[in-house]
Amino acid sequence: MKFGNKQSSRKLLIADFIAGLSVAFILLPEAVAYAGIAHLPIQAAITGAIVGLFSYGCVGGSPFAVVAPTSSAAALLAAVVLSLRPDNSHLAAGFGAALVILTGIGLMIFAKAGLGRLSAFVSRPVLRGFSFALAITIIIKQLPLLVGLSVHGSAPLPLLIEVAAHTHDWSIWSATFGFSALLILAILKYWPFVPGAFLVLMTGIILSNRLDLGDLQVATVGVVSIKMPELNMPGIALEQWLQLAEMAFGLMIIIVAESWGSIRSLSLKHGEAVEPNRELSALGIANLFSGLLQGMPVGAGFSASSASESAGAQTKLAGICAAMVLLVMATLGQHWIGDIPETLVAAAVINALSHALNPMALIRLWRMDRDQYLAIAAVAAVLAFGVLHGMLIAIGLSLAAAIRSFSQPLVRELAELDDTRDYVDRQNHPNSKIRPNILILRPEEPLFFASVEGVLSESLKRLQARDDVRILIISLEETANLDSTTLECLAEFVDQLKHRQTILLLARVKDPISQLLMNSSADNFQDKLFWSVNDAVIAAEILGATN
Repeated sequence: MKFGNKQSSRKLLIADFIAGLSVAFILLPEAVAYAGIAHLPIQAAITGAIVGLFSYGCVGGSPFAVVAPTSSAAALLAAVVLSLRPDNSHLAAGFGAALVILTGIGLMIFAKAGLGRLSAFVSRPVLRGFSFALAITIIIKQLPLLVGLSVHGSAPLPLLIEVAAHTHDWSIWSATFGFSALLILAILKYWPFVPGAFLVLMTGIILSNRLDLGDLQVATVGVVSIKMPELNMPGIALEQWLQLAEMAFGLMIIIVAESWGSIRSLSLKHGEAVEPNRELSALGIANLFSGLLQGMPVGAGFSASSASESAGAQTKLAGICAAMVLLVMATLGQHWIGDIPETLVAAAVINALSHALNPMALIRLWRMDRDQYLAIAAVAAVLAFGVLHGMLIAIGLSLAAAIRSFSQPLVRELAELDDTRDYVDRQNHPNSKIRPNILILRPEEPLFFASVEGVLSESLKRLQARDDVRILIISLEETANLDSTTLECLAEFVDQLKHRQTILLLARVKDPISQLLMNSSADNFQDKLFWSVNDAVIAAEILGATN
């Protein structure tokens, strides 16, 4: 038994090490690109990647999440820093570090306040649509690098058209290397424990040293210079800190939305649970230390996280292995980084995201005839408006769907099932017995400020449809607590029913709700709160007999 456990642990370690190698050799050239987007030195991106991987490996929960610089966060960082008009590159780097520090602190505050559950308002169909469109977008943006073509467009569709329209300008050798790498990576997928991306990029480094790739029109990453970072606070004015604090909220939204989309999508795929507040805290710690070390903002990017998962990562050790490889490469192999052909980097990224293009998750929604238009709208938003705005639109769609659900309350009428004292949905059990002069209703969602007025309005309509009802019972089994708006609405509803000479009883009332109702309006609810529907019905029959 012990031998089996040792053997299993050894296999996990090997799988995580291989995945870490693959991820590290994707993150290195990506870091070069993202540093360029953010107008920062490559060191800022490498530092962010190493700190992010180590921090998340210690605090985070997902075995697949790769916390490192992302393109969307890099683009927003550049926009914020440029809006402050720094006089020199040193001040610009200080603004960037301060923004990352403030973002990390903000994420940690959100986690401490328990606001991570707000991410649950981003529905699964929207996440799947977002992930599908994000994979398409990233892959399309890799195509110019794959074929060695300089392009002007940035949106996915115009960029794709431009690549297709300028086939005569493709670099033959770039395209040959790139498509050959894609073919090799596709074949190596049949052997999951073979580090495909690692082997392909190492082959590229060897070719770069044996051949003159410049003569073949094959671009490489280029010269890289990395120094050991120092832990310190940016020396900028208080006024500038306050300005950056206002803008940090936007960066927080991007990091949370992109990271949670990646983490939750992969966790759903593998049937694993992740704790939102823990993830927020891990992202906050990673960004705080990245900023203190003058690194870039970090998040769980979809491409790198998908690469880790497809490379066979089993635990968070894969991310730590990737960080260690990056650290070794940054200190000992800087010249190797510059020798990696860009076309092979593009091939590795495309290969990592290829499985995310499987449309089966969207097709299943069409077969169920549930939420398919919501998913398609998320896909269209990302493709039409870009990752950043598409992401915000996708979140808005989820919130709109939730609000729509609460604005259209579903209330079921209950009736007794065959003298069992069990009360069931009358619509689904037409033979169940209703009680004379008594109407029993059950809201199918919790009562809170956004739903209570709709539920009570629907309840009043049901009352008006039956002239004989003198006692209304509402079952609160779906409600765990009440806010002030709901308390006020219930008290007003009792007064409204009095004018109709109708009594309100509440069933399935939990202790916190009972205490709140008695503290806020004892006159209205004294002796009218019950543990079960049957208890409420017995009390209603007694009241009916005495009135």
